[in-house]
Amino acid sequence: MPSSILVVEDEPSISELIAVNLRHAGHHPVVAHDAEHAQRLIAAVLPDLVLLDWMLPGRSGLDLARALRTAERTRNIPLIMLTARGDENDKVEALEIGADDYVTKPFSPKELVARIKAVLRRRAPQLTDDIVAVNGIRLDPANQRVTAQEGGEAVSVAVGPTEFRLLHFLMTHPERIHSRTQLLDRVWGDHVFVEERTVDVHIKRLRGALRPVGCDAMIETVRGSGYRFAKTPTA
Repeated sequence: MPSSILVVEDEPSISELIAVNLRHAGHHPVVAHDAEHAQRLIAAVLPDLVLLDWMLPGRSGLDLARALRTAERTRNIPLIMLTARGDENDKVEALEIGADDYVTKPFSPKELVARIKAVLRRRAPQLTDDIVAVNGIRLDPANQRVTAQEGGEAVSVAVGPTEFRLLHFLMTHPERIHSRTQLLDRVWGDHVFVEERTVDVHIKRLRGALRPVGCDAMIETVRGSGYRFAKTPTA
């Protein structure tokens, strides 16, 4: 699935090289040339991943990374440092403040794209095109298709686009309880302003779509907390 990737790099030739390769890989790159510009972009729309140069004009990339990891809204954004600083101590420092990976320049664009995919698979699997299968339900992001096993056969499950994204997120984070606010941020996006009641409406629709194949009980309500995708439903 297309991911929004914020590239924070002050060298135009490098940022353009990265952007071209990201677009070729199916991502949506957004470029900032300094930390202040990057923070303005993040304040407007939360990216799916930040690719951050250490050496930036003015405020350093490391300082920005530290700020992102400190703030509640941005602490979970996947973050990759991309820098010419190849010293082991620099790498350790970046990883200790919360960077998910560390790529040194010069770099292979192909390897960089592969590392981005690996980080997204680990930190935000709902953004990848990997097929997810849990207890008889199979979700194919590339083909936007959901199937369930019924009588030994795969039966198509008709879900709307929002219900598809909601199911994808829940299936890639099974057994975890997610509040309505968390689901709004992860499925709708933190820049979309809708009421929490919207989540309940789409959960109801999703259960309705899964009911004919006997899988609706896998979407559990946790009273006072939110919702959970249960591998083994309690009811």
